Amino acid sequence: MNKTPKFHFHPVTPSRWKDVEALFGSRGACGGCWCMSWRLSRSEFNSGKTGANKRRLKRLVQSGKTPGILAYAGTVPIGWCSAAPREEFGFLARSRVLAPLDDRPVWSVSCMFIAKEYRRRGLSALLLRAAADFVRKRGGKILEGYPVIPYDDAMPAAFAWTGTVASFTSAGFEKAGGRSKARPIVRMELS
Repeated sequence: MNKTPKFHFHPVTPSRWKDVEALFGSRGACGGCWCMSWRLSRSEFNSGKTGANKRRLKRLVQSGKTPGILAYAGTVPIGWCSAAPREEFGFLARSRVLAPLDDRPVWSVSCMFIAKEYRRRGLSALLLRAAADFVRKRGGKILEGYPVIPYDDAMPAAFAWTGTVASFTSAGFEKAGGRSKARPIVRMELS
């Protein structure tokens, strides 16, 4: 009988760094990103694809900051969700499309990555619910996301790294606004 392992979720701490490396692999999840795309300027990010982005994420984890959570199937890391206070993501400060909706402090989901063999199984929504719990435990009152609206059913995963509307909706987020039809801003109230 084929048993599916139970999924469980843990904040990324220094002791889990090897699991981040195992999940992201040699490509850093996608093209040397290492989840630094929204944390850096475009030039810093692009120049870091050869290894600096990995070192930056490792330093962030080792500094005691917890930049997100990992999903596991048994002992195998299978998913990642970055969640942090909005001000940690320089890209959001520079974006007109994703400019703040109001002056309330929010935490942001900037990235999700799921191992290929676990995609299209509802894991994104589970990761988002776990991220909401993670943020709530750290005192956050609002969790915000910036999903894409797929242009067709076969949208490549590389273009859906901020999540899809369906995943966020399934996790309990609601549309809060936005300045682009292709990139709404969704929120979950955590209080």
